[in-house]
Amino acid sequence: MKIAILSRDSTLYSSVRLVEAATVRGHEVRVLDPTHCYMNITSMKPSIHYQGENLTGFDAVIPRIGASVTFYGTAVLRQFEVMSTFVLNNSDAISRSRDKLASSQLLARKGIDLPITAFAHNPDSIEDLIAEVGGAPLVIKLVEGSQGIGVVLAETHNAAHSVIQAFMGLNANIMVQEFIQEANGSDIRCFVLGDKVVAAIKRQGREGEFRSNLHRGGTATVVRLSPQERAAAVHAAKVMGLDVCGVDLLRSRRGPLVMEVNSSPGLEGIEKTCEKDIAALMIEYIEKNIARSKAGSRSGSMVG
Repeated sequence: MKIAILSRDSTLYSSVRLVEAATVRGHEVRVLDPTHCYMNITSMKPSIHYQGENLTGFDAVIPRIGASVTFYGTAVLRQFEVMSTFVLNNSDAISRSRDKLASSQLLARKGIDLPITAFAHNPDSIEDLIAEVGGAPLVIKLVEGSQGIGVVLAETHNAAHSVIQAFMGLNANIMVQEFIQEANGSDIRCFVLGDKVVAAIKRQGREGEFRSNLHRGGTATVVRLSPQERAAAVHAAKVMGLDVCGVDLLRSRRGPLVMEVNSSPGLEGIEKTCEKDIAALMIEYIEKNIARSKAGSRSGSMVG
C-alpha cells in the first residue's frame, strides 16, 4: 500500500513510529505537512498537490493534525476523502472532537457520563454558574485550550469568582466543571482502535499539579480497566465517529467519567509504558479495512 501521514513534523515520535511500522510491513509511506498541500476542487478531477507534485495513488491517509491547524488540516483530509482514499479518522469526526463544547454535548446526549459541566460566555450571575457545578473547588477551562493550557483549578469560592471574572474580561468562552476530588490528580488514557481498547495507562500529575498531562511532568503506569471503563471508552469513540482516539477517563464515586476524546493521541507515553507496538496495530487496522473494502467491491461487481 501507499500511505500518507499528515503531520507537520516528521521527527515527532508518533510520526517516526508510524513510518517504521508501515515500512516493516512492506508499505510505501510518506509524511506530508498538510499546510504545504493545496487542492484543486472540482467534480471532474479533484486533486491534491504538494510542493509542486500531484499526489496520486495513495491507498490510505493517517491524519496527525495538530489543533492549531485543524481547519486547514481537515480540509486537506476531506479532499483525500473526495478522492475515495481510506482515512484513519474522517475529517468530520476530527472537527467534532476538537470542539470541546460540541463534543461534550454530543456525549451527554448519548448518555455517556461526564463531570458536571456548565458553559458560559458572559453569565449574568457568576454565583449561579458556580452553583451549577456544585461549588468550589472547580475547574475552569478555555474552550479553545489544549494539552492543559487554559485550565485552572479554583480551590475556593472567591478564587473561582475571580478567575471566571478574569476570563470574562478577555471575552473568552469558558467551561466550568466539577472537580473530581477522589481522582487525586490522575486520569486514565484509553487508546481505542476500532471497537477495542488496545492499551490503557494511568497518568498521575506531579505533586501539587491537578493536571495529569505527561508533558507537564506527570507519570504513567499500566492500568487494568474495569468492564465499565472499557465500555465507556469504546462507546465514547463510537459516538464521536473516530476509528482511533485517546479517551480520557476520571475514576469517580459514581463510576467512570469521560473527560475528553482526543482524535490524535500521542503514541510515545502509551507505547513505552505498556510496551506495546501501537503503531503496528494501527497499520494492521488500515490493512484489514482496505482488504474488506476491496472484497466488498469485488462481491458487488460479481453480483452486478
